[in-house]
Amino acid sequence: MRTAYSVETVRTAERELMARLPEGALMQRAAAGLAAACADLLGRVYGSRVVLLVGSGDNGGDALYAGARLARRGAGVSAVLLAPERAHAGGLAALRRAGGRAVGADGAGELIGRADLVLDGIVGIGGKGGLRPEAVPLADAAERARAAVVAVDLPSGVDADTGEVRGAAVRADLTVTFGTHKPGLLIDPAREYAGSVRLVDIGLALPAEPELQALQHADVARLLPVPAAESDKYRRGVVGIAAGSARYPGAAVLAVAGALRGGAGAVRYVGPAGQAVIARYPETLVSDRGPKHAGRVQAWVVGPGAGDDAAMVAEVLAADVPVLIDADGLRLAEASAVRARRAPTVMTPHAGEAAALLGVAREEVEGGRLTAVRELARRYGATVLLKGSTTLVADAAGPVRVNPTGTSWLATAGSGDVLSGLAGSLLAAGLAPMDAASAAAYVHGLAGRFAADGAPMGAHDVAEEIAGAWRSVVS
Repeated sequence: MRTAYSVETVRTAERELMARLPEGALMQRAAAGLAAACADLLGRVYGSRVVLLVGSGDNGGDALYAGARLARRGAGVSAVLLAPERAHAGGLAALRRAGGRAVGADGAGELIGRADLVLDGIVGIGGKGGLRPEAVPLADAAERARAAVVAVDLPSGVDADTGEVRGAAVRADLTVTFGTHKPGLLIDPAREYAGSVRLVDIGLALPAEPELQALQHADVARLLPVPAAESDKYRRGVVGIAAGSARYPGAAVLAVAGALRGGAGAVRYVGPAGQAVIARYPETLVSDRGPKHAGRVQAWVVGPGAGDDAAMVAEVLAADVPVLIDADGLRLAEASAVRARRAPTVMTPHAGEAAALLGVAREEVEGGRLTAVRELARRYGATVLLKGSTTLVADAAGPVRVNPTGTSWLATAGSGDVLSGLAGSLLAAGLAPMDAASAAAYVHGLAGRFAADGAPMGAHDVAEEIAGAWRSVVS
């Protein structure tokens, strides 16, 4: 599992470690890892041209010391100082001793244009609100250049804690981060600016509970249900799907498809699309008597393609089993009814639906995904899976989970219906809401990759690949 910690937590851990180390030792550890990463990216250090973009903080010091190490290996290193009077004195002296030089920002664009590698040390993890005006031309020049761009700890101009980008920022090919990942490196839009991320261990002692978690294969494999020798369909869990309408019967079919592949023992379907469901999936238990009379279930999924059937949504919310609300169900569900539920609730909005629930613009959600998912979880007392370029899962307390799988080809009609069925099935199988949502997002993302394989695909293709994705996780 990858973890990320807030700036405040990282700063505290750094202070505690520096108190036990000789002066400057921690910066030297960071600089050594940074220089090694740059050397790996360059391939050949001797004779390469390296430009350092140096701000006034410790981030700039890391860049200067790393530049000195590269200069000692034969690179031609030039440091562009944005604030010469406040540049890290020790790092600057080390660079000059190694044969590097320092220049001002005026005319640096031409220097950057000839570089093989640009090292971004403008702003550290405490930066807020985008680049200052004097740094923007340097970031623009780096983006235009053929040089590889390496960010020190975090691309300058992005918010380390939230992943927000409020203004101009450096776009890196590689970010070398120290001690731990920062949330902004794992969450869009900042993640887009980070490129590949390389973590350098500098010996920080961090708390057991991080701000953010990103599950990996082994973590998900431990969560996915495996039937025992004496399992029957009820022991494995039965999931109810209340979905579809005359206008959107396909949503019901796709939600059932996801549910059938999610590990539950049986799927009960309630809604007006019963004929379409049974024609495609005859193993489904279809009822036309409403959720209350559908039979025993261990979890419900409600909302995909439901149209305006508010009564069905309200009936499901009144059940005393876990409920997943998706699509139209998010619009139709009374907020007070969701908050009043005693059994767990999972909500799975995309950015537009989240914006409507929060009463803000969609752009605000897309630009501040972490803030949005936390606020939704707090406001509704639910576990919230916020779909999008970075899928996040949050509940009222504890770390937020970020899903590392997926592909942009998943932005296709019906993909979310498959996800809701899959997550609902995992709820019925007994997984906790946070685990069910996280594992479903992970497997669904892998299935999307397998189905697309670099080309367009449909939601039904994603459903067909769930079994293969599941096997890839547990094998």
